[in-house]
Amino acid sequence: MFQVATTAAEEIRVGERLVRVSSPDKPYFPERGLTKLDVVRYFLAVGDGILRALRDRPTMLERWPRGVFEGAKVATRQTNKGDAFYQKRLPAGAPDWVRTAHITFPSGRTADEVAPSELAVVVWAANLGTLRFHPWPVSKGDVERPDQLRIDLDPMPGVEFAQVVPVAHEVRAFLAELGMEGFPKTTGGRGIHVYLSIEPRWSFGECRRAVLALGREVQRRLPDLVTTTWWRDQRDRPVFVDYNQMARDHTMTSAYSIRPTPAALVSAPLDWAELDDARPEDFDVLSMPARFAERGDPHAGLDGRRHSLEPLLALADSEGLEPPPER
Repeated sequence: MFQVATTAAEEIRVGERLVRVSSPDKPYFPERGLTKLDVVRYFLAVGDGILRALRDRPTMLERWPRGVFEGAKVATRQTNKGDAFYQKRLPAGAPDWVRTAHITFPSGRTADEVAPSELAVVVWAANLGTLRFHPWPVSKGDVERPDQLRIDLDPMPGVEFAQVVPVAHEVRAFLAELGMEGFPKTTGGRGIHVYLSIEPRWSFGECRRAVLALGREVQRRLPDLVTTTWWRDQRDRPVFVDYNQMARDHTMTSAYSIRPTPAALVSAPLDWAELDDARPEDFDVLSMPARFAERGDPHAGLDGRRHSLEPLLALADSEGLEPPPER
């Protein structure tokens, strides 16, 4: 069960802002001895990296205001009750320097969602219990046209991280053949994400179709490892290329977000050369600050070159690929 913090609030200067951190000694990851203040300090330590991942993007906040403890549950639309919840709209009482982006969900409903413009917003969100940030693949300047293609290599139950690594390398090789450069990261779990920067010219549907075309090609190259089968109970290969993550209102955990499990693992951007030897458990709230200080952000060059989706969409056209309806 969660514990109650006893110390008074602290004010932390972040750039030009003073951000209040209430109950700084509240246990957030009791098995690791980590408090809310430790989480705030972690985000400050990797500040350039996480702000690069979030800057000016509509971002859903995954809030764990009681910390991570045994039996904690995330609220769902069905129950609306839980120890943690997803916040899609700007929280009440937010400072006036917290910027937003106006977005429309597939249902037609709209929202003003947090769009971090400075590191103080990340710290403010961490004070609210945010451990994972879920940014859209768009900029607030154009919320209809993604500027990132995000490839989710999703392991099936029982599949280890090491089995996903060769799939990531094949994704890299195929992208290179098309003149594209992808950037890998761990998810904080057993999966791998590969991001690439794209020209903001295509719709969500076209981006989803492009990832399906990529997935089918990687499946042809690694038929014993990869599936793009839509129905979960029909997948008979270890790794699913989840093209549905490019659907509108589907988001992926940002780089440097903290996985809400007792180990406090984080989503770690990597260089391709270190992927073979990497293990998800190597990257956590305690180890990442030193790594970041020494090596910086491996995704610093992600937005340096924007790629065209035309090669992938031409492949989709040639094969008549159309994804199933979004779900």
